[in-house]
Amino acid sequence: MRGVLLILASLFAYVHSIRFFLEPNSMKCLKEEAQAHVLVAGEYEVTETPAVKTEYVIRDSKGEILSRNDNIPHGKILKFTFVMETYDTFEICFMAHAIQPSFSGNIKQIKQEVHLVTKRGIEAKNYEGISEAAKLKPSEVELKRLEDLSEAIVQDFARMRKNEEEMRDTNETTNTRVLHFSIFSTLWLLALSTWQVLYLRRFFKAKKLIE
Repeated sequence: MRGVLLILASLFAYVHSIRFFLEPNSMKCLKEEAQAHVLVAGEYEVTETPAVKTEYVIRDSKGEILSRNDNIPHGKILKFTFVMETYDTFEICFMAHAIQPSFSGNIKQIKQEVHLVTKRGIEAKNYEGISEAAKLKPSEVELKRLEDLSEAIVQDFARMRKNEEEMRDTNETTNTRVLHFSIFSTLWLLALSTWQVLYLRRFFKAKKLIE
């Protein structure tokens, strides 16, 4: 049973890790999706760079700020957490500002390395903190983790089933509308063809081309 849960956990694990370089007076943004009421946690580290101030901000699709740091300490691993109320896309932006404009020509040649890790769901939970707070044994912590894992898998399957039902309903509605439109188009073409034949018949009779 535990092996099955671990295999399913690998399928539903939400851990993203990325490294990129950030030049002074520039900005880079990353977008991800998150389900409603699911914990999102992250760790980030910015390499130490002289004469450069670095900041980050996380916003949802409506522009509301979920987390931010206006002055990131360089060379330290920092963390953030937030929970979204609805299924939405969030954007993480890192910005670097040169604080010595007189040396901007040389500063542009310096690049900062940013390491970002984002986690969602059970991967974002701090089970070590839970163990210390509740004074749980290692076996109890593992059982708690497996319980949360099984619950997350059930929720994911329920969400997938709901999405499948919504897509099926959308397809059925679309097929019905296409069928009605096809019938309407066919009837309209038949009516137009009949009117055209009758009009031409009257026209030719008026011109005495036919009897």
